[in-house]
Amino acid sequence: MSTTLITGASLLGERSADVLVVDGVIREIGSIDTGAAQGAEVLDADGLVLLPAFVDLHTHLREPGREDAETIRTGSAAAAVGGYSAVFAMANTTPVTDTPEKAVEVWRRGQEVGLVDVMPVGSVTKALAGEEISELGLMARSQARVRVFSDDGRCVHDSQLMRRALEYVTAFDGVISQHSQDPALAGPAACCHEGELSGRLGLPGWPDAAEEAIVARDVMLAKATGGRVHVAHVSTPGSLEVIRWAKAKGLPVTAEVTPHHLALTTDLLEGYDTVYKVNPPLRPSEYAEELRAALADGTIDVVATDHAPHVSHDKEHAFADAAFGMLGLETALGVVSELMVQSGRMSWADVARVMSTRPAEIARLEGHGRPIEVGEPGNLVLVDPSRSLTVDRSASLSRSRNNPWHGRTFTGAVRATLLRGRVTARDGVLA
Repeated sequence: MSTTLITGASLLGERSADVLVVDGVIREIGSIDTGAAQGAEVLDADGLVLLPAFVDLHTHLREPGREDAETIRTGSAAAAVGGYSAVFAMANTTPVTDTPEKAVEVWRRGQEVGLVDVMPVGSVTKALAGEEISELGLMARSQARVRVFSDDGRCVHDSQLMRRALEYVTAFDGVISQHSQDPALAGPAACCHEGELSGRLGLPGWPDAAEEAIVARDVMLAKATGGRVHVAHVSTPGSLEVIRWAKAKGLPVTAEVTPHHLALTTDLLEGYDTVYKVNPPLRPSEYAEELRAALADGTIDVVATDHAPHVSHDKEHAFADAAFGMLGLETALGVVSELMVQSGRMSWADVARVMSTRPAEIARLEGHGRPIEVGEPGNLVLVDPSRSLTVDRSASLSRSRNNPWHGRTFTGAVRATLLRGRVTARDGVLA
């Protein structure tokens, strides 16, 4: 029997109590005699906040195919120290996760590592080619129980195909997570927010409309089909307007924002540093401010990392030729704490909502994002709201080093992560 006792924790930042987890389930909450929990691993949580462990709807683990950049083991380690108990591994691997066999292999590998629950995202189209729908139903019925589907990195731009996919996933309550990028408006070379800066730097522009046109189309397809649409990495005010309209109409539309779109802005591209090359691109500061407001007011449901590791030789190119993407699993909580909690925009209960509860609900993931109550799974994270940490990319548990936060200091740090009552990480290292 495994037993963990957390003493003196502030539950969701609202009330203090001890929490006893036995065999992966919360058995008792209140004032617990440590002598009555003999043999338990005791975590002193005085001054700390206890939240349901985080769930990331948008992670790139690179395995299979690019194990030089990341593996399920190294990505799981980064997730665990970042406070996560579950991550959704995007399908753009080599080979693509477009069959039940491939999905089960990703899920099984995550179970073998055992640091977080690795849930495979199935591709919407075979080989991400945008021509033929993948085996959605078979993936959903597999042991991996796939419920999230995405061609992330590419847009499902064919309207008829997207409509059919949305109709298909209604049969098992799945969701399509869309990379909103109209290829006719922002082709594969587009890499900088379209505006004065892109013109001055000579970088191909990525206009707002390329995102907003797809978001608007998909909202109307959700209205027509009843299928659930999740808008990945929202980055423009126009997209927010469409999402607000959809929610006001009661349509099955949800949205995510990344930590980097909340905090980083397009002026960072002045030096052509490829660590800041991401898709969609970083946007102006006023856009970031609107994204923060939309996260606070519930227009945006979820913070998702879009953790995208790359080896150095994929980033060491001219800006236009370098790979898109940046790390995010280990730093997401610090960014959200600094921008949203320390500023007074959100409470710790709100953080639990956007980083745990809503992601699990959208993905229909059982056992995660649950309330801190007796009988619930012991997937938990202890956060120190006053601890400041300076990011050091060399200390990352990820296999890659394309970390945009290197040298930055955040207030709010993960102290311990529990997966079904077992401590997986403490103070930045695996337990």
